[in-house]
Amino acid sequence: MSGQGTCVIIGGGPAGMVSGLLLARAGVEVTVLEKHGDFLRDFRGDTVHPSTLRLLDELGLGDRFAKLPQNRIHEIAFPVGENRRVVFGDLRRLKVRHPYIAMVPQWDLLTLLADAASEEPGFTLRMRTEATDLIREADRVAGVRYRTEDGRTGEIRADLTIACDGRSSMARRRAGLRAKEFPVSFDVWWFRLPRTPEDEPATLAPMLRGNRIMIAIPRETHLQIGYLARKGLDPELRAAGIAGFRHEIARINPALADRTAALESMDDVKHLDVRMDRLRRWHRDGLVCIGDAAHAMSPLGGVGINLAVQDAVAAATLLAEPLRRGTVTPAVLAGVRARRLLPTFLVQTLQRLMHRVLAVPVIEGRRKGPPRALLVLLRVFPQLSYVPAYLIGVGLRPEHAPPFARRPARTG
Repeated sequence: MSGQGTCVIIGGGPAGMVSGLLLARAGVEVTVLEKHGDFLRDFRGDTVHPSTLRLLDELGLGDRFAKLPQNRIHEIAFPVGENRRVVFGDLRRLKVRHPYIAMVPQWDLLTLLADAASEEPGFTLRMRTEATDLIREADRVAGVRYRTEDGRTGEIRADLTIACDGRSSMARRRAGLRAKEFPVSFDVWWFRLPRTPEDEPATLAPMLRGNRIMIAIPRETHLQIGYLARKGLDPELRAAGIAGFRHEIARINPALADRTAALESMDDVKHLDVRMDRLRRWHRDGLVCIGDAAHAMSPLGGVGINLAVQDAVAAATLLAEPLRRGTVTPAVLAGVRARRLLPTFLVQTLQRLMHRVLAVPVIEGRRKGPPRALLVLLRVFPQLSYVPAYLIGVGLRPEHAPPFARRPARTG
């Protein structure tokens, strides 16, 4: 089976769905390939930041988004002593319409975007369809080869392929795009525990104890918990078994000790191999990478989704008219990286700084908590909590929906 389209997008995550929606609203014929049969995956990033919430308003989707099950994070704070904390980032200080991070199951957000895109005549979403290779014509990418869940194969030829297939991107590997990698000495293990009425619903409060860091993210019905420890620890944790892991949780945060029985086996604990990299070049003729396919991010700050969405908006803004005219040149594709390189560089620089001064010293046992000078500064000048809140919640060079993609609010 084969097909022809103006644009094919590999991956139905936030970057893929946002770029697909925007390009379809520009009148571009676009096909999104998603290898899974649905969007239901645990422990994907579920943070929707103020700048993304503003984008949804501009797209006319704010009211529909507000109906999704969610809770709102207003501050990030470090516990210091018994019943005390220092606010690191206070999103309520932001002068924006939505001064909070909305915690929404990513599958609900992706379904909303897919439903909105399906209203456009030129949009096609093909689930259970995995892009397996790139079609090459001389030095140009001319589309993708794919395999469906039932084993059928085919190809889609397109003027442009947009790779949104994550940090293990097939497209960037097949295109020979090389990345600059940054060392990361820790990994994250994700799991969930029951939430109680005593849990603070609007605050992220990392717990630092021994050489471990644990952060509990309040969700509507449960706590989503990230456990940070040195890279290479996964075999030891699994060998110790679920009883040992439950003991670890209780040691770091005794308030959770009576809930650890909810973890029945180590199958309930998902390991994330933390990597950070950035492509030196984001494109080949006929192909451009965005989101994690262009730059794998650390989970610290939870900014990966926001950055991917901003990439998608920038790409659609720059590429819509060339796609309509059939004039997508390498120079045009290079413009996507040129527009998004500075915010990507600055966010990764900030994350590397957070690794160096906060996460790594604790995990290596050189410090028991955040730098004392930082805590004193935030306690004396609480208004400084605006800066981390802005960097995390809004980001550097936030993108706005292009005029062709804007719509009035719809509540249906």
